[in-house]
Amino acid sequence: MFPLTVSLLLFEIMESGNTSSDFILLGLLATSPAPGLFIVTLTENALMILLIRRDPRLHTPMYFLLSHLSFMDILHVSNIVPKVIADFLSGRRAISFAGCGIHVFLSLTLLGGECLLLAAMSCDCYVAICHPLRYPVIMSERVSVLMAAGCWLVATLNAMVHTGLVLHLPFCRSRVIDHYFCEIPAMLKLSCADTSSYERGVDMSAILFLLIPLSMICASYVKILLTVLRMKSSEARKKSYSTCSFHMVVVIMYYGPFIFTYMRPKSYHAPGQDKFLAIFYTIVTPMLNPVIYSFRNKDVLTAMKNVLRSSFPYKK
Repeated sequence: MFPLTVSLLLFEIMESGNTSSDFILLGLLATSPAPGLFIVTLTENALMILLIRRDPRLHTPMYFLLSHLSFMDILHVSNIVPKVIADFLSGRRAISFAGCGIHVFLSLTLLGGECLLLAAMSCDCYVAICHPLRYPVIMSERVSVLMAAGCWLVATLNAMVHTGLVLHLPFCRSRVIDHYFCEIPAMLKLSCADTSSYERGVDMSAILFLLIPLSMICASYVKILLTVLRMKSSEARKKSYSTCSFHMVVVIMYYGPFIFTYMRPKSYHAPGQDKFLAIFYTIVTPMLNPVIYSFRNKDVLTAMKNVLRSSFPYKK
């Protein structure tokens, strides 16, 4: 699906008539993310996917959804961070119109997909804790596959619509984007057309991808908290708190800056503030996700030990 989507997007870009000039990205403050940070993020998420695929005990809906989260994080940092590092090292900050369009499309697809996926993971956590006996029926393999596929499909369609619309805006002002990647709020400032109607469309998407999933997550965790408080076993309460508290850390770090960026009017956006907030959902969260989900997680730690043991067998 992705190759066809990208091909259609490239055709849309070429037809938009705005291909005459490159954009200039001002970059990320005075420093650049170290290449080591990028490598660490890729390694962590790739290792998480490997562990989930290799260990049968991790073949559950929760870890299936987590593998998609790691894959989205790999694509997301690969879409943004290499360009930031290359621009910083070379001093060349230009990006083609087509390249900017691909930036926008992939960012919206992966950011939106992750928003929906985090909501799906909270639903899985809710069913596992509040309805444990019905969990195998409710969260079957078919249901988890449909949830993951739905996140990808809805996010891709939304990204295609917004990318096509923003690329058709007339950019008759400066082509300098005060950001480190092509993000819609920063691009809207360059348009000389009235973007109020388009901004209403952005608000509608924000409701679909931010407010509704966040409301579902909050409702799920209220139910989970009430259920956990009624548990008689202290060990069961501790395990439930441990599982869900890490998920909430990810939710707060991801949704908070994202909502603040995409649900404010254009006139309230400050470049330095937007870049700082974007660091959380484009660089920090993808790097911390594998750590957060594996920290004190016995299943993941055991799977890691088994992989290491099979890769480096101990010989007396």
